[in-house]
This record gives sequence, structure tokens and C-alpha cells, in this order.
Amino acid sequence: MPLECPSGEETSSGVEPSKRGRHVGTSNNAYDGVDEDDSYIQPGGSPSSPSSHKRTPSRPRWRRYLSTAWFLIVDQWFLIALGFLILVASQIQVPGSQQAFKELVVTYLCVALIFFITGCTLPTKVLLANYSRWKIHIFVQIQSFLLTSAVIYAVVSLCATNPNFMDAGLLVGMIFMGCVPTTISSNVVMTKQANGNQALTVVQSTLGNCLGPFVSPLLILMYTSTGAWYTGVVPGVGAGGFGELYRLVFKQLGLSLFLPLFVGQVVQNIFPNATKKVFTDWKLSKFGSWSLLIIIWQTFDQAFQTHAFDSVHASNMVFIIFMSIIFYVIFTLTCFLLSRIWLSKADTVAVAYCVPAKTPAMGVPLSNVMFAGLEPITASKLQIPMVVYQGLQIAAGSLLTLVFRRWIGDGGDEENNVERTEQRDSEDR
Repeated sequence: MPLECPSGEETSSGVEPSKRGRHVGTSNNAYDGVDEDDSYIQPGGSPSSPSSHKRTPSRPRWRRYLSTAWFLIVDQWFLIALGFLILVASQIQVPGSQQAFKELVVTYLCVALIFFITGCTLPTKVLLANYSRWKIHIFVQIQSFLLTSAVIYAVVSLCATNPNFMDAGLLVGMIFMGCVPTTISSNVVMTKQANGNQALTVVQSTLGNCLGPFVSPLLILMYTSTGAWYTGVVPGVGAGGFGELYRLVFKQLGLSLFLPLFVGQVVQNIFPNATKKVFTDWKLSKFGSWSLLIIIWQTFDQAFQTHAFDSVHASNMVFIIFMSIIFYVIFTLTCFLLSRIWLSKADTVAVAYCVPAKTPAMGVPLSNVMFAGLEPITASKLQIPMVVYQGLQIAAGSLLTLVFRRWIGDGGDEENNVERTEQRDSEDR
């Protein structure tokens, strides 16, 4: 005679549901359905026919779709917020008289907050171990400066064969985009979200931005001194202007990056338990992601306020967007495949975020310093490739966190990679 379970379910086997064997091939979700060819494992280990048990009602398909959609919304909230802020920036901008103050506050305060959080959550020994890995420094910086600039210059040269195809200011802007160093804030935030080696990202980003004021002008001069027709939109290189560029760049790096990173490290080592509780248990490290959103909003707000996009033909904008996607795919695949030859998964993710990324924060002041008397409309056109590429790289990087987290698994955080990092460091030396 069938027995009735406490839940009201009947079974002919006399085995309580809580003592039944595990259903093979299904997930732990209580709502998942049972396929007709599935079997059950009895406590004794022998399979029984599915017909001898009453099956769990299958979850409706619409509920599965809804669950998947909700997961994507929660996991990719950053990308959704990014799209919303760009939309807001296109409709409402900060007045031009307050743009300089807004840029100053966002550039220093938000970046400083990101690196203070990084200093509070990144183990000191991991950070120091990654600074001493000179081989990977060369590997990343060669790709970040030379590979990216060479590929983009080749595309610009092909486009320049037809003077009616692309605007000259956009072509020079693409050259600027290829020569500037990697971005800092987004690399650090995205690498952490993807379970990559965040310490390595911090090291490569800071190193690249320290080299940028010296390497980027040389590359730009090399690519714009060919006598091509599109280089006529920029005036001659100003004399004695690089000293001001060096002062601005290193002042920003010192106050918004190195100082907050150092303070965060001090706080972490003096109050380790309190720091872990605040940033890990209370999840206040999320403020780093919000700070990055504000930084990106600031860039687009400035671009829309100066009407940079209004001065470009629609066909040219479509081409810039299309080529930005192509550039990002090429750079990401190249550095990923080269990294897998000799680097760990966590290191590969860090390299994959550092090499393709480009920062407009240095490109805009660099153009003003190098080319004195640049016309406002030309200055706006120089910004467009960098601003568009930044938005696309952030969007693509956010989506890649899903792929990289699944690929790395649980072994990608810095603490689990300390011994491997130190071992690779000793081998490099």
C-alpha cells in the first residue's frame, strides 16, 4: 500500500523523500523538472525506474527565462548603469563654466577612492611580488604601446588612401588613441570582478601611465610626421610644452593613485580585521564600481557638452564605432593567446584588461600640449575615437567578466596566487 509522505506526496517504495537517493543529471533547484529517461539512485545504490516515483513538477519555461534574465540584470548592473548614464549625459550636461571644476573633482576624488579601496583589499606581499616581475612588464608594455599603435596606424594609412572617406581630424584622433597608455581605474575594477590578478593590473596600469608622458609623444610624432594629407589639420609641435604635461600627469598619479594606494595598504596592515569586515563582509568595495561609473559619465558629459559628436558625419561615426570593436577584439585575442603560452589564468585575465584599454585622460591634454593653437572643432574630433573606444571597452570588459569568472573558477583571487606569483618572480630573477 502506498505510503503518504509528510508533504502529502505518495510513494510506492516506502522510502521517505528525505531519504531517497539523489536524482542523477539534475540541479539542486527544487523546481527543476525531470527528464523521462532519467533514473533515481536508491539508498542501496541500485537505480530504480522513474515510474516508481512521483516526479517533481517541471518548472515552467517562462520562469526559467525570467530567472536567467534576473541573473543577467544583477550580474551586469554595471553595464546597465553605464548605458543609463551615457543616455543622461547626452541629454543633460554640466554647464561649460563648471566643466573644469567637475573634471578636477571627479579625476582626483573618484580615482583616489578606487585606489584607496584597492589598497585596503590587496595583500601587500602580492603587490610587491608583482612589481618585481620585469619580464611581464616588458611583455605588457610592448603590446600596449607598440602593437596597438602599429595596428591602428596601418588602418589609418589604408583609410587615408581615399581623402573623401574619413575626416582628417578623426584619423589623427585614431592615432592618438593607439599611442596613449592603458587606463587605470576600469582595469583595476574589471580585473577584480573577473577574479583576475588585480595586483598585476595595478602594477601594469601605473607603469604604463608613468611611461605614457614620455613614450606617447614620441609615437605620435613618428606617426604624424609622415607628410600624409590628414596630418595637415594639426599645427606644428609646440616647443617647451612637455614640462607642463609631465607636471600634470605625475601630480595626478601621485595624489589620486600612489598616495591613496599607500594609505590603504597602511590601514589594511594596522586594522586587518576591521578592513576585511568593512570592505568584504559589508561589501563597501562596491563603491569602486560606482566611482568608475562617475568617471565614465564625466568623459561623455564633456564630449556632449562640447558638441564633439555634432561635428562628425554619421557614416564616419559608424566607422569609428565599428573599428573600435574590431580593434578591441584583435588586441584582446592577441594578448590572451600570447599570455596563455606562459602565464597563469589569473595573470592572463589581468593582461587581457590592460593591453586593449586606452585612456582619454592623457590623450586630450597631450593633444593640447603637443599642438599649440589647435582649433576647437579639431580638438573635439581628436577626442571622439578615444571617447567612443573607452565606452566600448568598458562595455566589453563588463561582459567579459562573466566569461573570465567561469574560466578561472574560484582559484583566481590574489591570496590563492601568492605562492605562484613568488615562484614566478624568483624564476624571472
